[in-house]
Amino acid sequence: MTRANDARIVGAGMHEWGKWGRSFVGYGVHAARAALSEAGVDWADVDFVAGAATVRNGYPGYVAGSTFAQALGWNGAKIATCYAACASGSQAIDVARTRIMAGLSDLALVVGADTTPKGFLAPQAGERWDDTDWLRFRLQGITNPTYFALYARRRMDLYGATEEDFAQVKVKNSEAAVHNPNARYPKAFTLEQVLASPMVSDPLRLLQICATSDGGAAILLASPEKAAALGLADAPRIAGLSTATPTFPNTTIDMPMFATDSAANHALPPRPFKDDIAFTAYEEAGVGPEDLSLAEVYDLSSALELDWYEQIGICKTGEAEQLLRAGETALGGRIPVNPSGGLGAFGEAVPAQAIAQVCELHWQLTGKAGGRQVEGAKVGLSINQGLFGHGSCTIVTR
Repeated sequence: MTRANDARIVGAGMHEWGKWGRSFVGYGVHAARAALSEAGVDWADVDFVAGAATVRNGYPGYVAGSTFAQALGWNGAKIATCYAACASGSQAIDVARTRIMAGLSDLALVVGADTTPKGFLAPQAGERWDDTDWLRFRLQGITNPTYFALYARRRMDLYGATEEDFAQVKVKNSEAAVHNPNARYPKAFTLEQVLASPMVSDPLRLLQICATSDGGAAILLASPEKAAALGLADAPRIAGLSTATPTFPNTTIDMPMFATDSAANHALPPRPFKDDIAFTAYEEAGVGPEDLSLAEVYDLSSALELDWYEQIGICKTGEAEQLLRAGETALGGRIPVNPSGGLGAFGEAVPAQAIAQVCELHWQLTGKAGGRQVEGAKVGLSINQGLFGHGSCTIVTR
């Protein structure tokens, strides 16, 4: 489906991810200026800023749109701030895209950046008995890697996944990461190295779990008319974007929940929640999984990547391991997944993650991905999930 008012991605930029120990504002400004530079646009011409927020590092994170606008230099742009955990970046993109499609903006900047603490992500202090994410720490002591390990065990029990399969995901993604200058870990690992790394939460080892990171990412969106005026009429467009929530009854346990809804007196929804995230975006974009050239998925552990193969529809349930073993999701395969190196190569800089995925789609579709380039890329998908009952999927086409 092509709409005359689809938002075009005319620029993308990132700050290298790592542990830099500086303010998230600087990372976001660096990424924003890189996106503006790629598009050949002056900051003064931007009329809207959407900031993806962090809520762990003090007051400025709560007003991210205004924070980035101020740091770049007040220019009168309108602003918005979005917080949705790991889906924050997608929701910021959704707001900016919607304003462009409604004719309320011609040039919108979307920025996300973070500075993370060392170790596991954990809730802030305080008593919040109606917060399921807080409760899973307080009542069960379940850190994120524990959940990832439970998902991995489910795949092993249901579909015959092996520890070698999970390790091979990391090997595949690391071989792409060596070509990504923004990756925190641009190093290729062997299967033996992954399997020899320390066990964190059985069956997942250190090299299979996403670290916490600092980093920033930004994209610049333009109306079709503005893109044409910039000489970028053929820039990639956001053809579909979903910000989905579950439909009652939700009968699959998803982090941070530790119980399910009862389906005794209610019909099940047509699709499970995670399957619906991608389906909704496909429906809007007028494409399907068979049209994808590549995908960037939410690999907070290497095992989770296999679940997403099925949830974005590139294989049937229980067949992800076959796809991986055949090399179909590696660079040069039928449908490369995480050619950026994935979050395992970057780490978690929560507000920037979904924006970084879309940066990768932009560079792939414009032939700017260097040694990790997917030849002939025309349709890309990015998908991620927030911890509080929502997920997001963005489809970019050329």
